[in-house]
Amino acid sequence: MWEALQHTGWVETLATSRWLYALVTVVHYSTVLFCVGTIVLLDLRILGAAYRNQTPSVLAEQLRPWTWIGLAALAVSGFLLFATEAGSFATATPFRLKIVVVLLAVVSALATEWSLPKWDRAPAMPVTAKVVALISILLWLGAMLVSVEVPALTGLG
Repeated sequence: MWEALQHTGWVETLATSRWLYALVTVVHYSTVLFCVGTIVLLDLRILGAAYRNQTPSVLAEQLRPWTWIGLAALAVSGFLLFATEAGSFATATPFRLKIVVVLLAVVSALATEWSLPKWDRAPAMPVTAKVVALISILLWLGAMLVSVEVPALTGLG
């Protein structure tokens, strides 16, 4: 299945076009920083380390559209890069680990979104909220570190 994707015409064009592949790569790395940056800003607010003059819900409301636009662009650009060597990426353990960590980080971001209204009503930020925020930061950091190691460990990308 993955080999078939890798050998479709549009994927081969992407894989063999230096400028197109480079453009998708730049978009991917930029959206990683953009998306993760907005999530970490909210996590830092929950931890009390940033934007103390705003409630977490107000900050989340401002960041939410940018976070999800970034995540969508990240998913699309990531899929495009994956498609160029889909057969090899699909079987590479470091790549699979990356995907698991990214999915856990996204689940953490969703848990924060769903819990934020309740946390905001508390007289002080609950310890649970701070633990979730810290886990979120660690997961996103882990995702980026694993991502950097995929090419080094597999020769892919």
